[in-house]
Amino acid sequence: MYTRRIFPVLGVLKWTRRHIFLFIFLALIPVFLFDVLGLKWLHVPWLPLGVLGTAVAFVVSFKNNASYDRLWEARKIWGGIVNASRSWTIMVKDFINNDHTKEDRTEEEMKAIKRELVHRHVAWLTALRYQLRQDKPWEMHLKAGRSNKEFREAKYRVCEDVEDKEGAIRSYLSDEDYNEVFAKGNQASQLLGIQSRRLKELMKEGLIEDFRHMEMMNMLVEFYTLQGKSERIKNFPYPRQFATLNYLFVWIFILLIPYGIMEGFESFGEKILVSLNKHEEQTSLMHVAQEAIAKHFVWFSVPFSALISWVFHTMEAIGENTENPFEGGPNDVPITDLSRGIEIDIRQLIDDTDIPEPYVWPNDIVM
Repeated sequence: MYTRRIFPVLGVLKWTRRHIFLFIFLALIPVFLFDVLGLKWLHVPWLPLGVLGTAVAFVVSFKNNASYDRLWEARKIWGGIVNASRSWTIMVKDFINNDHTKEDRTEEEMKAIKRELVHRHVAWLTALRYQLRQDKPWEMHLKAGRSNKEFREAKYRVCEDVEDKEGAIRSYLSDEDYNEVFAKGNQASQLLGIQSRRLKELMKEGLIEDFRHMEMMNMLVEFYTLQGKSERIKNFPYPRQFATLNYLFVWIFILLIPYGIMEGFESFGEKILVSLNKHEEQTSLMHVAQEAIAKHFVWFSVPFSALISWVFHTMEAIGENTENPFEGGPNDVPITDLSRGIEIDIRQLIDDTDIPEPYVWPNDIVM
């Protein structure tokens, strides 16, 4: 239990190590000016700084809640895709039969039709996840002047960087469907359109009666709805005015913190010095060391200032890294792994062959 708690903490420290050194450096500057150069006037009253810190805490909390809502909504959407995919497969498996056909289809023909519909659905899942991995100008690494893929190549990779989209979809579609889909812009929407057209053909052939056709069409509408919800999160960023001001407020607070807590630590050191001077044995080595520490107790404000800065900056960074749950970060929704899990599940439902294994990638690849 303790190991499970320690490793995430070490990961956060490693993630923020550069900023930790920066916060220590920013805290050392005012303390050096205050204690070594004697600029005792160089401090900020804690009361207004405390009010500012409270306001910043509220703003950071608001952003983190909004970012978490976006992440959790994305996870619920893909949970809905998992459930709807299973429902679609059960309908394909049980609704399509020879009950209303003029000429019965063979078992092999029926199996081929069901396999076609299920494979086209897997192609839809694949096309959707590739669309959700595309770069947007407001995403995390593009703001630093690099595309998500360029950033990831230096740190880690996602499956969509490794596999070509056309190659990943090609094996699930016929040549006719493949050419039609990639002649249009939104491949996922086109695939659902082809599914709808195919259901209409099957109804005309008597393989699906009206009621079952309507139920299966409702499932396609549900897939369109889930796709639209995913695209809404992908295509509409967390409002930039909130994100930019939040970042600015946090850094104003971080820069002012060392100036606000120095005087308090110096006052505490003076109290320690007064307490030490009341003792009789004032020539002992221990007393001299304690007196030297008390006189320069203001230096203890450096680690505390760095700690407060680290907490506020890390909370702001968590919200920043959570607000785009499909860009391909290590903590985003694992849509590639979910897609492969859905594929295995629904292809097993129709007793398909050549079912792929779950994704097993090197440690530097995120799914």
